[in-house]
Amino acid sequence: MAVVWGVVGVFAAVAAAAFGVVARRGRGTGGVGSDERAADREAHGRQQRYEAERHGDQGDTWQRGREAGG
Repeated sequence: MAVVWGVVGVFAAVAAAAFGVVARRGRGTGGVGSDERAADREAHGRQQRYEAERHGDQGDTWQRGREAGG
């Protein structure tokens, strides 16, 4: 039974240490909201670039098909 309590104690200590590290790291940033806004801006920019590239690629494909058939 002592071994079980020892394992539970070690598990609790590791969990508490991990929680402390995460909590301390979170305090140094601007908060969860600022990270989320920055990630949202980054994702929106990536989506816009992807759509612009796809639009250009589709235009090139259409022009190639028009020249070959014409």
